[in-house]
Amino acid sequence: MIPDDDSVRLLSQFIERMFLGDLYRTYCREGHANEPTPRQLLKILVYGYMNHLYSSREIAAACLRDINFMWLLEGAKAPHYSTIARFRTLHFGPCAEPIMAEVSQFLYQLGELSGETIFIDGTKIEACANKYTFVWKKAVSKNLGKLLEKLAAFVELCEETYGIKVVYQNQVKMKHVKKLRKKLYALKESEGIEFVHGTGKRKHILQKSIETLEGHLKKLKEYTKKLHICGTRNSYSKTDHDATFMRMKEDAMGNGQLKAGYNLQHGVDSEYISWLTLGPQPADTTTLIPFLKSMERNLGFSYSKVVTDSGYESEENYGYLDGSGMLSYIKPANYEISKTRKCKKDIGRVENMEYDEATDTYTCHNGKKLHKESIKKEKTRTGYERETTVYTCQECGGCPYKKECIKGNHCKTPLEDRNKNLYVSKKLLEYREADLERIESEEGIKLRMNRSIQVEGSFGELKQNSGFRRFLCRGSQNVKAEAILLAFAHNINKLHHKIQGDRTGNHLFPLKKSA
Repeated sequence: MIPDDDSVRLLSQFIERMFLGDLYRTYCREGHANEPTPRQLLKILVYGYMNHLYSSREIAAACLRDINFMWLLEGAKAPHYSTIARFRTLHFGPCAEPIMAEVSQFLYQLGELSGETIFIDGTKIEACANKYTFVWKKAVSKNLGKLLEKLAAFVELCEETYGIKVVYQNQVKMKHVKKLRKKLYALKESEGIEFVHGTGKRKHILQKSIETLEGHLKKLKEYTKKLHICGTRNSYSKTDHDATFMRMKEDAMGNGQLKAGYNLQHGVDSEYISWLTLGPQPADTTTLIPFLKSMERNLGFSYSKVVTDSGYESEENYGYLDGSGMLSYIKPANYEISKTRKCKKDIGRVENMEYDEATDTYTCHNGKKLHKESIKKEKTRTGYERETTVYTCQECGGCPYKKECIKGNHCKTPLEDRNKNLYVSKKLLEYREADLERIESEEGIKLRMNRSIQVEGSFGELKQNSGFRRFLCRGSQNVKAEAILLAFAHNINKLHHKIQGDRTGNHLFPLKKSA
């Protein structure tokens, strides 16, 4: 009843050839005779994702009604939805990355992956978290500072009221507060004070002090815990601690509302998702190096060419690719704007000034020299140190082009008293110049065209065709497992379509030649 060229047969044959040792090691005992095996559970889970069934209840219902799911179970009893949910989180989740690597290596052995060029891009997908559950790191830090001031004032008040001496210098620490609490409780025991609660009862002043101190300590513990959960991030959700609030492309209200989500990075080769990572970073710039390191650790082959869009351009990324022996095909951040007439006529831009390498000076539109003033050293959030050379012109007085050359209308210093400054990262300019030469070659144009087709196409297939806009699981490990299941399903569907269209072994789309 099932056609020979049905995708379910391809999926079954693909998974049967996989080792899946890491998956079987997550079980501590063998199942009953009529229960589906882990291999069969993986088959029905991936096939559900191939047919846009993401809920464990929907997949469990399909196992009772759909002949393809019944064929994958091979006569075993249809699993309960809770069994499918537990398999996805408790068994598949911990070994999702090795299984993803095994899928990519299998496709590479079949000749479907080129193993030479990888196209990388990212998208943001909403987390399974409630709307107004945000915790902002800046607000918590501000409230913590106020609380520490209250604690310091409270310690001084208790010293005056009860004659208790808490030795501290300049700053009240946690050990001083605990020492104060211990002395207050000792005072309560020595004086035999009974704490009262309820209406119509008057509390002793010592009881009020102890309750105030306990309230401060409870808040201090709460703020410390929130800052620990935040880590290096600026926010998190109370219902999914691993999710970070960021701006999504889908903005129904049109007010730039922040939503809890994850930044999903896809590495696509020959239309297949060969690797992926998941992170809390709202921007793509800092995701490239962790992506490449994760890919090198897991895959049994390495890529020599990396193609990305302008969101990944940075001196650190260029340096890492150069040091790893990989060729970068990164579209410069100023590539599109540099081709406009307005940019070419902007006399204040460094690209439109002549540079003399012998004297290390720039020449402005008025023929004046900008000399090297200083070298500014900075450290990025990732710990990378970069150098920026500052060039200054001391002859800007009376220049007729001053208004067009010097920007910044909100500067407090009047325009008449200002001089032209240029901030130049020489290493970045060197990397950008070499990269620009590569992307403007015939090969670079072909790779950039394929990037927009292949990696953008994977997100279009995921979001638009499959209708997947929000994760169903919570926690970074479970969310990553869900993203890998989606990639697995995408790869099987793509392989099936290539076989049906007789396109197997094709890695790149050719450039269209104009008439």
